[in-house]
Amino acid sequence: MSAAAIPSCQIIEAHAPTLISNILTLAWRELRDALRARSFLLYSLAFLALGLGVSYVSAAGTGSLGLSGFGRTTAGLINIVLLVVPLMALTTGASAIASDRERGMLLFLLAQPVSRLEVVLGKFLGLSGALIACITLGLGACSLVLAWQGGATEPRTMLWLAGLSVLLALSMLSVGMLISALARKASVAVGTGVFLWLALVFVTDLGLMAGTLALRLPVKTLFLLTLSNPLQAFKMWALHSIDASIDVLGPAGLYAMDTYHDALPWMFGASMAAWIVLPLVAAALIFRTRSPV
Repeated sequence: MSAAAIPSCQIIEAHAPTLISNILTLAWRELRDALRARSFLLYSLAFLALGLGVSYVSAAGTGSLGLSGFGRTTAGLINIVLLVVPLMALTTGASAIASDRERGMLLFLLAQPVSRLEVVLGKFLGLSGALIACITLGLGACSLVLAWQGGATEPRTMLWLAGLSVLLALSMLSVGMLISALARKASVAVGTGVFLWLALVFVTDLGLMAGTLALRLPVKTLFLLTLSNPLQAFKMWALHSIDASIDVLGPAGLYAMDTYHDALPWMFGASMAAWIVLPLVAAALIFRTRSPV
């Protein structure tokens, strides 16, 4: 039978095991290298230390002794996640492709029987595993210490916060890989990732406040702009999931609660999913056309 006579579905089925095998092999390589890196240990220790510090301060602020007040601690951990997880994911993703290109490893890797799509997906999957391990270690250790000290732990709330933190990490990792696909040097890619982190964490809030005052933006426009920021979408979703009122975010929060109360989780999920998928697809398309050197 000629190749033209073979149905396309049989060709896909024949190549599927090889595709999955290559992706998993590359993912395991990235995961192993990431876990061996000092940055993984430093990020994990920093995340754990900050989480325990927030727990102690939250408990001390209410006049209690030791590590307690898990509900207040959860609100504090949201701010810690907003600072540490995006920086960790952006810098990790930004160096994924650019560092291999700069060292000449990318040319060697593409000389193997793997496609560029497999390289991108393998790197993303492996680095995702490393980020999930870091988040699990930080939040898990914090929960264990709180429980050991007799805090009123709520496993469901902590698991939900961990899941949202993973979504935030994946979205920022996807953006970081897009930066890495565009940059030729790892230093430029990581620097761009840090600058973007600063913009998302600090400049965006100030910009929205200044724009609202100067341009008199309608509250609906303000909410949509807030929803377009993955960090703000995570923050609103996390506050909504722990039964806290998101009106603490100002007019945008009040508008969201009054207008989209039941649909808010779907809107937050769609925003986070878009930030995971779209930058990753763009990174794959750009990497497909860029020179490996």
